Formats: sequence, structure tokens, C-alpha cells
Amino acid sequence: MSAATTRSRTPDRLCAEAVDLARAAAEEAAAPGVVGEHAGLVSEGDRVVTHFFECKELGYRGWRWAVTVARASRAKIVTLDEVVLLPGPDALLAPEWVPWSERLRPGDMGPGDLLPTDQDDLRLEPGYTGEDEPAPNSVVSEEMAELAEAEDADVTPGAPATQPTPSRGSIAAVAEELGMRRARVLSRYGLHVAADRWEEAFGAKTPMAQAAPATCMTCGFLAPIGGYLGQAFGVCANEFSPADGRVVSLAYGCGGHSEAAVMPKPPQPAAPVIDETRVDPFPLRPARDSGSVPEVGDEETAELGHS
Repeated sequence: MSAATTRSRTPDRLCAEAVDLARAAAEEAAAPGVVGEHAGLVSEGDRVVTHFFECKELGYRGWRWAVTVARASRAKIVTLDEVVLLPGPDALLAPEWVPWSERLRPGDMGPGDLLPTDQDDLRLEPGYTGEDEPAPNSVVSEEMAELAEAEDADVTPGAPATQPTPSRGSIAAVAEELGMRRARVLSRYGLHVAADRWEEAFGAKTPMAQAAPATCMTCGFLAPIGGYLGQAFGVCANEFSPADGRVVSLAYGCGGHSEAAVMPKPPQPAAPVIDETRVDPFPLRPARDSGSVPEVGDEETAELGHS
């Protein structure tokens, strides 16, 4: 161990005794009344000592004012080096900074917001590939090849209606005629992450699908989609379904299935039959023996005192 290292571990006596100088410097740099008690010192090197003072300012719990003082070789005057506010061992710190691209969550974008994608985004791949240089026997001239290369490299900002139309004969124009005008399309990785996200939201393992009478594959409200994703997903077009307008898995289902319960038609009563050739007699008074109590003569009721 060198002599310099040994000396640096032992605080300099004059620098260690300069507590009043360090407190005055901390109070000058801080707001009045926020510098607390002396909280110790540490040797930073030969004749360099840092004094710590408690910070009483609101919102800085556990922080300390660090005042570094120093002394020149063979000098008896201690001078001020710097004053900073540093976090202590139990200080309340802000969370680690996270880039905005990692903080962004679905639904955070609003009207007017722009979300740029990285050039090497794994979810995207070139919409069409091929050599930029035309073949030796190609009818595309060198000037047209340079124009095609410029069009493929530049992305003009603005609405789709304001985008320039590629010149006829360029690679971009041929790609537009073939339906491949997009510079980048979904990669296999992008397809997989999108499918996993949709399967998690409206898939077979959701509570709604577990209680559904049937799957969306047999539902009349399912609007099919094209491409690779059409083999496993579709769009729900039932306004009463919780997945209306959403991409749903073919294994998903809900209580709004078109064939879950067909409402029967209400029964229609038969038309009344009227026979106008027959007359049904109706007595004006009820018969004497039509009641529930049998008719009794006067002789039988005489004993009861009835007259």
C-alpha cells in the first residue's frame, strides 16, 4: 500500500475542523433554515475533506448537503472547494429514467400525436426486395434508376392525399401497380406479436369465451379478413357483443352468437269459427238443479223451523 493511499484515509486535521466554514457555505447555497446538523465527514484525498449536513427541505428526505474543503500543501488556511446536494443511503430518489419508446402503452396516442418507428423495427420488413441497380438488359435508364432509388429512400411527410405520385417506369411505380406501394410491411415477428396480443384480449382462454355457447367460427356476425391472419382471426360485427369492431380469434365466443338461441315466433291463435246455420238456445233463468246444493222439499225443512 502506497503512502499516498494511507494519507488519504486519514482526514486532514485542519480540514476536519473547518465545520463552521462548511456550514456557512451550505447555508449560502441553500434556502434559509434547510441546513441541519453536521452528519459526519469523509476524506477525499490528501488535505481534502467533505463535510455532510442534514437537509431539512421538503421533498428531499434522506439527502445531505456535501461541502468539500481543501488545504494547500504546507498552508494553514482551509479553502472552499464545492457545495452540492447529494442523496444519502436512505434518500428518496426518483425512479430510473425510462425512454419514451418503452413507456408508451396502447391507447396513449391522441389526435395529432406522431409515433415514429425505428428503421430496424423487428415488427416490420421491406415491402418489396430486390437489387437497386437495374439489370444490364433492362429498359430502365440510369436516370430512372437514380430516381427510383431516391423515391425508395425518402419518406415525404404529410397526409396520404399530399404524397407525390411515383414516375412511370420506376421501381416504386411498378410496386404500386402490384399492390406493394408500402415501403415496409409486417414481418413474421410482427405478425406473431400482433396475434398473441389479440389472442390474449379476445381469445379462447378469456372468461367470455369459456362461457360462450359456440365459437366465432360459426357466428354469422364474424367478418373475415384476408392475409395470413385471416386463418385465425376475424372482425366482430355484432353491435351488442363486447368485441364489436375488434379483431377476435376464431376460437373466441360470446353470448351474442348468431345461432346461440333462435327466438321462436309467438304462437298465433286460430281464427274463430262461426256457424250461422245453427241456433243455440240459452235459458233466461238457470235450472233449479243446476246449482251445487241439491233442491230440498218443504217437508224436509219443516223440522228446522222454516216455513
